[in-house]
Amino acid sequence: MARLDQPFDFGTLATQRETVRDLAVQAGLSAERAVDVVLAVHELLANALRHGAGRGRLRVWQAAGWLRCQIEDKGPPGARDPAAPPGSWPVRHGHGLWVVRQVADQMEVTSGPCGTRATVSFTVPDR
Repeated sequence: MARLDQPFDFGTLATQRETVRDLAVQAGLSAERAVDVVLAVHELLANALRHGAGRGRLRVWQAAGWLRCQIEDKGPPGARDPAAPPGSWPVRHGHGLWVVRQVADQMEVTSGPCGTRATVSFTVPDR
């Protein structure tokens, strides 16, 4: 069930962060964990804006013990390696995906000629 399904661009970042935080708390995540969700989503939105098409779609839903957040853009595929193993802080520019991997329970990024889709998942505790 989609709890949020809306477009994003540079002008909607602040509103998106607020909405995602509220949805994370409503899903049952602690305030601290909701901050992790906001951080991950913000980094992925920023990547889509900077390296993708400059706009895209954000979806957030809850299913089977997870809160899932998906960011899609229709820009060209990135040259990043989203499957790189987490490790120490990278010293080069572009550590956003590393940060996302540190805070999300799961992350999947697919990229191709039609754009990029990143999905992050956070475990929702039993109530």
